[in-house]
Order: sequence, then structure tokens, then C-alpha cells
Amino acid sequence: MAVDASEPGHLSAQRERLIEGLQSYGTRYTELGRLFADWLGLHSTDAVALLQIAAADERGTPLSPARLGERIQLSPSATTALLNRLEAAGHITRSREHTDRRLVTLRSGPHVQERADEFFRPLGGQLDAAMAAYSPEMLAGFEALLTDLCATMDAHIAERTPAN
Repeated sequence: MAVDASEPGHLSAQRERLIEGLQSYGTRYTELGRLFADWLGLHSTDAVALLQIAAADERGTPLSPARLGERIQLSPSATTALLNRLEAAGHITRSREHTDRRLVTLRSGPHVQERADEFFRPLGGQLDAAMAAYSPEMLAGFEALLTDLCATMDAHIAERTPAN
């Protein structure tokens, strides 16, 4: 007898398995970030921030200090201290590129993308090989599911976050 995927119990069990898998992936992602930080000789929070800055810069949507702080969940003062360390080490620059000169833009240093590519390129190839086993439609469906899950969680968080 076929199991009806629309049954509440089935969906709940599948949700639990999916969440467990995502948590396991998150644990590995965190460990990879720690290894990258060790490889660069940085604190793990600094390396995570550096990756966020470099990725946004590469996408053409550079971050502001406030946005970076939100992404890595640091207070404004802790974000400033982190940025001071990264700038002093030559990993980032802060510039005022907007017409509103109060807005600061974060850019990664010229060597950062090279180092990140050196560290992550082998994994990228391995992930591409693993993903090649799945159809483009299935991968697009998984992307859509992740987007929907994140939006649902964001809405849930916003409902429970006290207004400032």
C-alpha cells in the first residue's frame, strides 16, 4: 500500500528528517569555516566575516558594517573591533562610495579571493560531482524549498523578535 505524502504524520516525519539533514550540513559548514580560519591564522568569527565580505563583493553587492553585523550576529561595537582587525591585517578596506558619505562599503583585499579559492576550490569540484547525480529540475526544486524554508523561518523569527 502506497503512503500518502499528504498525510500529516508523513509530512511531519519528512520535515524532521530534512531538518536533521540541514542541521548536520550546518555542523559541517561550521567546521569547514573553522578549518579555513585556522588555515588563514584568523579567529573563526573573523574568517566568517571575511568570507561574507568577499562573497558579497564578488556578487557586486558589497556589505556595509551594519549588514555584516546582522549576518554574523555581532553587536555594532564588536563588528567595529572585528573590522579594525581585518583592516589592520590588510584583509579588507572600508570606503565611502555612496553619495551619502556616511555609508561605509566593505571590500575584500586583493589576496582574499585567491586564498578562499585555493582553500575551497577542491570542495567545489567535489560538491559539483555530488550534485551531478541529480537532475537540474530536482536541484531547482531543492533551491526553491530552501528559499521557502528560510522565508518561513525569517517570518517566524520576526514575529518573536521584540520591536526596538
